[in-house]
Parts: sequence; structure tokens; C-alpha cells
Amino acid sequence: MSADPIALTQELVRCPSVTPAEGGALQFLEKTLKAAGFTVHRMTFSEPGTEDVENFYARIGTEAPNLVLAGHTDVVPPGDEGAWTHPPFASRIDNGILYGRGTTDMKGGIACMVAAVLDHLAANGGKPKKGSISFLITGDEESIAVNGTPKLLQWCTEQGEAFDHCLLGEPSNVNELGDTIKIGRRGSLNGHLIVTGKQGHVAYPERAINPVRGIVKLIEAIQAEPLDKGNENFPPSNLEFVSVDVGNKTVNLIPGEARAMFNIRFNDMHTLDSLKALLQARAEKASGGEIKFEFKFQPSNAGVFVTKPGPFTDMVAGAVESVTGRKPVLSTTGGTSDARFISHHCPVVEFGLVGQTMHQVDERVPVAELVALTAIYRKIVDRYFG
Repeated sequence: MSADPIALTQELVRCPSVTPAEGGALQFLEKTLKAAGFTVHRMTFSEPGTEDVENFYARIGTEAPNLVLAGHTDVVPPGDEGAWTHPPFASRIDNGILYGRGTTDMKGGIACMVAAVLDHLAANGGKPKKGSISFLITGDEESIAVNGTPKLLQWCTEQGEAFDHCLLGEPSNVNELGDTIKIGRRGSLNGHLIVTGKQGHVAYPERAINPVRGIVKLIEAIQAEPLDKGNENFPPSNLEFVSVDVGNKTVNLIPGEARAMFNIRFNDMHTLDSLKALLQARAEKASGGEIKFEFKFQPSNAGVFVTKPGPFTDMVAGAVESVTGRKPVLSTTGGTSDARFISHHCPVVEFGLVGQTMHQVDERVPVAELVALTAIYRKIVDRYFG
């Protein structure tokens, strides 16, 4: 089986796996890994009100330690396909650059992982030097992440699968390959603040209760004090109200309800539950029992995680530096990823391609970076089992 990361990336990019469509990507990976001796479990998860999503878990070896290589094959929509230099799923190489949706986020990373593992197995008689190697692949990372990694991890737990460490192939680098390893991510809390009043005519305010007055007062109180000052792992947590709406198109009508949408990006000084309690307490204090309000939180909220520096992060950083000549920064910046789920099962770090063009028109990656990333992954696998 070919261990060429460029060819593997091209095959994956040609699969139009826009969430939640499988698009042939998991099928291709299943065929590739089975041919290399992996036991592959493909499974579909569903939940009322959501779309079904295909995922898979593959493993070779039965002993510990079990190194898990994780990622997602789903991609965001390509947008205006006519604006692309090359069709988004054609997977064409132009002047040493591979174009296509998912090249950086993150089919290129998965392809490099697969290529590195195939090389490692070939050098060790078709099996890991010791222990086990697993792939945890989802098709639901770019959406609400309900029918993907969380349920896949639950299935693994029920089957008695234990993980020792995980390497997630998200595009972690900022400017150059080798500049950044993600060892953590801030949590994300999304929700609405809803204030209920009483609708009425503006000429008779005594007959109405204007929720706009209430929501303005609560927003001001909630934002009056910082959530924290940050710590050695993370910058200060941040709360932003991004929309305030009453749905009112009539100038002489006091509305009956006002809604404000917000997001909090928070550090490890908080949990989802502690933040919800803090918001409730601040709003109750400002309300004084006179404003009728409630919070509604979205199901896609994400907890914070951090993998403290140690032997595993040192080993990954050493492999990166040995190939690129760069000593990577250990970072906790950026948005959320599936590492937030995996971190409950084992230490996890993220290292992949440069993320400059992810989700953009003309998403692309230099083929030389695919080769270099494969070399880094190969060193990580070799040293892990060394």
C-alpha cells in the first residue's frame, strides 16, 4: 500500500465529504488501513433532530501503550466554486501547491499520519515496534460535534479500549511548519439571555413592561467585572455579546421580549457549570427580583483542556525541531477542536499543517510541507515506541 502522503491527500480531497456527508473519505481510509493489517470499526451515530454521521476507529496491535492518531474527514462547504483557482474537489497540484477543500483542515494531516504509520509498520515487519497504534476518525468535527468524537469515544470505552496518548492532526502552525504545538484550547460557552416584558403601546408605558430596559441593565452588569485575570496557561477569559434583538419593526410598540446572544471563551479557571452559575448570579443581583429573565445555552458548548508540558510534549517538540529546525511554541490559543473530548481519556497535543488558508477559497498546501509533516509524524511514532 502506498505511503505517499501527496497521493493519499489527493485521494481524500477528491471525496466531497462536506459535513455530514461521508463522501467516500472513510471508505478510502478503511480500505487503506485494512490492507495494512488494521482492524477497522465503522459506525454511524444519530440523535433526534440531528443528521446521521459516519465515524471509525481502527487499531493494530493489542498491547499497551496505545498511541491514538485522531482527526476528521469532514470539511466545510467550498462556497463559490467559481472563485477557486482549481475546482475545490479536483485535488490538483499547480507549481508545487496542492489545492482543494480540506487540504489543510485536515485531510492533509490525516494523509501524513497514515503515510507515517505505513512506513513505520513496513520497517517493523508489518506491526508496531511495540504496543498499538489507533486511528480515531470522525465526520462531525466541522458541525455541532454531537454524533462524532464524543460518541466514538463512548463506544471505545464500552469496548474496553484504553488510550495512553493522542496526537491530533489539526492545522496548529501559524506561519511556518514547526512554529506551534497546541497543548490546550480555551472552552467556549454559547447562549442567549432572554428578558420577558409585557407588550404595549408606547403612549401608555404604565400598561407595559419594556424588556429593552431590563436587558440593557443585565448586559451592563454581566460585563462590569472581568471574568478573571488569566494564568500561566491561558490569557484572561472573555465574554462578548454579539447580538441584541427584539424583532420589532413597529415604532409605536413596546416589545414583549428581548434577546441577547453571547459567547464566552474561557480558561481553565472555569468550567461550563461554574460560568453558568456566575452569569446567573450576576444577573440576579442586577435584577433585584424586578426583571424576568432566563439563560438558554446551546448544546455545542465546549470545555477547556490543557496538557501540561512533560515527556510527551517534549518528545513531540523534539521530533518537530529535528525535521524543521524550529523549536515550536507550546500554545493554548485558537478555537475549539475535538481534543476537548479526547482530553478526558488521555493526554493530547495537536500538531498539523499551517492553518493560513483553512476554510478559505483556494485552500491549499505546498506538497513539500506534506512530505515534511510525514517525516515529523514518523519520528514521533518511532520515538514513542522507541
